[in-house]
Amino acid sequence: MSRTPKATLAKELTKIGLKPGDKIALINARLIDPATGRDEAGGLVIANGEIADLGPKLRRNAPDGHEVIDCGGHVLCPGLVDMWMYSGEPGFEHRETLATASHAAAAGGVTTIICSPETNPVIDDVALVDFVERRARDTAIVHVHPMAAATRGLKGEEMTEIGLLKEAGAVAFTNGASSIASARVMRRMLAYARDFDALTVHNTEESELANSGVMNEGEVSSRLGLPGIPKSAEVITLERDIELVALTGARYHAAQLSCASALDVLRRAKARGLPVTCGVSINHLSLNENDIGSYRTFFKMRPPLRPEEDRMAMVEGLAAGDIDVVVSSHNPKDADAKRRPFAEAEDGAIGLETLLPAALRLYHSGHIQLPALLRTMISNPAEILGLPYGRLQTGAPADLIILDLETPWVVNPEQLHSKSKNTPFDESQMQGRVLRTLVNGNTVYTLSDDE
Repeated sequence: MSRTPKATLAKELTKIGLKPGDKIALINARLIDPATGRDEAGGLVIANGEIADLGPKLRRNAPDGHEVIDCGGHVLCPGLVDMWMYSGEPGFEHRETLATASHAAAAGGVTTIICSPETNPVIDDVALVDFVERRARDTAIVHVHPMAAATRGLKGEEMTEIGLLKEAGAVAFTNGASSIASARVMRRMLAYARDFDALTVHNTEESELANSGVMNEGEVSSRLGLPGIPKSAEVITLERDIELVALTGARYHAAQLSCASALDVLRRAKARGLPVTCGVSINHLSLNENDIGSYRTFFKMRPPLRPEEDRMAMVEGLAAGDIDVVVSSHNPKDADAKRRPFAEAEDGAIGLETLLPAALRLYHSGHIQLPALLRTMISNPAEILGLPYGRLQTGAPADLIILDLETPWVVNPEQLHSKSKNTPFDESQMQGRVLRTLVNGNTVYTLSDDE
């Protein structure tokens, strides 16, 4: 299948944004639907913000009366669903707003973002869920869905009103970056979540073992003289959670695994037929503890970066289908939060725009096939969350991206759309980039010549 040169396609993609009601035909594409395994040359038609038709018959010819976009032989697939990211709104708008996060998402091919409730105030009541949804409708250019706090103020003590929060629009319940320490509270929360068929998304870290740790515990932390977080802190809480899932029958998603021993726990839980899924951040698929080097704070994150053997275990688990979801773990921090001694710097790195390009490294290196890789960022998270996204089929929302798999580029933080610039991929070589992003059939991003 022929491919249009980047410069020619860029001109095609800088046309005036189309409205959801317009009829659009995207032709000369490589159609990939990760949910079904479809991977074929073809095209599709958009009408009223939905996919109206698709298939090989539309590869070269568009119906009369349609705006035609030639995809140049590039991949046309559903937009990404990022299941774990932090927005600064409300309370930390100097770091990120829903508007700026949505522009970063669109540039990265992410058409749906799932927000952690770690804001100020914490999203733990109906009014705050409503606030996020209204602000998103007014300011964001991609779909925004909030998770709600599982406990009041994320303190791990008093449960929130799970039923009311779900009815208000919360797509899942979490305690943010912290684990619920009390097994009694966790059991009760899972039981209530089961009664409302609500999903629990949990980061697992035993707080007393983690204590004041700031990176992975091991040889590197000893050499740097930094307090470490043992892998057992992740595993112990995860094993407890799995037993509570067996006890309650609640749906459970381990948000961000980081080590081989934790992945083994999830494998065993799945073998038991328990309703569990798991995710990993792109950081833990791409980086390891050695990247911290001489106290580089942009590599300080939670869970911490682990040794190379754990990173490779995550990659192998992804390729085997044991890991269900890859997330950006987008966590914007201003310069003051990072320009501190390593132990005092805040955790987190931005990732909405580098999620897909960094993930494509695994495809280009031969570790995983493209449809399987895309499935972990598109249809799997949508299915786990019960959202109507991530499919190439008639009647589905026209949330789409045109993806050039081959274009090389270098990450420049100043060209990223996020309000904060704390990327661990600064000056990294990437191969593959989003050329165009559509949400409900409306163009929300096109790659410009100066990016």
